[in-house]
Amino acid sequence: MPLTVTPTIEIQDWELTEHFVRAGGPGGQNVNKVSSAVELRFEAERSPSIPGPVKARLRRLAGRRWTKEGALIFQVSEERSQARNREIARDRLVELIRAATVVPKRRVKTKVSQNQKRKRVEAKKKRGEIKALRQGPL
Repeated sequence: MPLTVTPTIEIQDWELTEHFVRAGGPGGQNVNKVSSAVELRFEAERSPSIPGPVKARLRRLAGRRWTKEGALIFQVSEERSQARNREIARDRLVELIRAATVVPKRRVKTKVSQNQKRKRVEAKKKRGEIKALRQGPL
């Protein structure tokens, strides 16, 4: 079943690889027997469902989770249940891709007005005069 991110982006099952490993943490002896932690791998660079600009933003947002091969890796071992960890990993992947679909606003450069510059210089001069008056005659 494909993973729906947005109405236009849908990740197919063949693009995702899940690997289950043993996790530390709470769970007693169960931790030593059951592979409940999940490592979700998404081949983002080769994915046909994600447009180029989104891939570029995704690479920047992913940080250390982005590998040299262009894959995204999520490691989740928060819950004792394998199914729940799998669900959390998929949710995190969807959230990250959704964040990458948002186009950042362009910054509009602003200029300091001449009036503001003049006021700043006047204030500095006035402050300098006050300090000069403190010295008194030498």
